[in-house]
Amino acid sequence: MAERKISLYVMDILNAAINELKAEGIEPDIILVGPEFGKFLNESMLKMLKMKVYYIEELGSDAIVADSKYLGQLRKAAKRISIEPFLEEMEWEKILEELPEVKEELEEGD
Repeated sequence: MAERKISLYVMDILNAAINELKAEGIEPDIILVGPEFGKFLNESMLKMLKMKVYYIEELGSDAIVADSKYLGQLRKAAKRISIEPFLEEMEWEKILEELPEVKEELEEGD
């Protein structure tokens, strides 16, 4: 369930980055992804995006959506996004649910 939630979040932020670049007049055609980010991409998502995907170890939980024609030439030709804050939030939610005293406090607050 959590992986599905993260995958939906990944698609949302990818689409947002793509739309922001398009609004700037850029035509993104590649996505550079780190291994942690890539774990949440599946084949159907990649088909929907219709972009070339390159895996780069150094990006970790980040991805870069870019227009390959202008990458490195124009600052606005790429947008870097990260799922790290979302992963940390999910981890905290999991920890809070597993702690009995916190669970009791949460139930009392309802």
